[in-house]
Amino acid sequence: MAGVAAGLPAGIRLSDHISLGVIARAVPPERVRQVLAETGKASERERDLPAPVMVYYAIALALYMGSSTREVLRCLLEGLRWLWGAEAVRVAGKSGISQARRRLGEAPLRRLYEGLVQPIATPASKGAWYRDWRVVSLDGSCLEVADTAANRSEFGVPGASRGASAFPQLRFAALVENGTHVLFGARLGPYATGEITLAREVLAALRPGMLCLADRQFFGHALWLLALDTGADLLWRVKHNLRLPRETVLADGSYLTTVYPSDKDRRHRTGGVRVRVVEYRLEGVRPCRIEDAPARGAGCAAQQDLGTGPAGVLGPAAGAFRRARADARSGAAGR
Repeated sequence: MAGVAAGLPAGIRLSDHISLGVIARAVPPERVRQVLAETGKASERERDLPAPVMVYYAIALALYMGSSTREVLRCLLEGLRWLWGAEAVRVAGKSGISQARRRLGEAPLRRLYEGLVQPIATPASKGAWYRDWRVVSLDGSCLEVADTAANRSEFGVPGASRGASAFPQLRFAALVENGTHVLFGARLGPYATGEITLAREVLAALRPGMLCLADRQFFGHALWLLALDTGADLLWRVKHNLRLPRETVLADGSYLTTVYPSDKDRRHRTGGVRVRVVEYRLEGVRPCRIEDAPARGAGCAAQQDLGTGPAGVLGPAAGAFRRARADARSGAAGR
C-alpha cells in the first residue's frame, strides 16, 4: 500500500518540532558536518542558510513533496530555532534559497545516504525475516524529475505514442528491505540506462545473512555470480524459456541444474554454476520457476539438505516480493 503524502499546516505545531528532532536524531548534526567537510561543501563564512541547514532542508523537501518549498523552509527554520536557539538561522529570500541549494550540490546528500541508509529490521519486525535470513528485494523503476533543460539533458525524456513525455525521467535500481520498506544501495541514472546496468552497482550492498529476491529480468549468469560473491543467498525468478535440465531431483520436488554463460560453454561444460530450481504455481498466475543458490561455501551436499534451502519459502516469498516491489515503486514515487 502506498503511503499517505505528508503535508504541512498553516502554523507551526509541536509535532513538527518533534519531527525535525527525529530527523536530526536519524541524521546527526556531527555526521552532517563531517560529510560536508569530506566533500568540500562546508560553509566557509557565516550565511543566512549555512550548509548544514540546507542538508536538513533537502531531507525535509523529500518528506513533504506535497508542500511548497517556502513552506517547508518556514517549518524547518521554526523547528531549528526551537531545537538550536532563536539565533540559529535567519530567513532568506527565494534567490538565497536557490543559491544555497546550488552551493550544496548532490555530493553530501549522496554520501549521507550511502553511509546512513541501511536495513533497520529488528527480530520483531513483521515480514522482514524468513527463518534466519533478512529478506530483501532487488528491483528498479523510473521517476519523473523537474522539467528543466539541465534535467532533460542529463536524464532524457521517454518516448510516447505522440512525441515525448511531458517530463524527463530518471531510472533507478535499489534493494528494499521487506517489512520495513527501506530502500538502500540505490543507484540512479539516465532514463536510457538499463536496470541491469544499475543493478551491478546495487548488488554491492548485499551482505551474508540476506535472502535476496529478484524478478525474472534480472537473472543472468554474470549478474548471478556478482550477487553470489557478496555472500548473500539468492531466490530469483527466471524466464519460463530458460534451459534448466533436471540433473539431480531432490526429495521435495526441486532439482539441481547447471547454468552456463553461453551455449558454447554449455557444450564444453565450462564456466557453469550449480543452482537449485523450484517450480511453483500461484493461484490464478501462470506457472514459473525460481532459482536458489546454496549458502556460500556449503557445496552440493548442503543443496540436497532440504533444511538448508528455502524450498518452502516459495509461496510466501513470491507474495512478499510482489508486495515489496509495489511498495518500493509507490513509496519512491511518493517521495
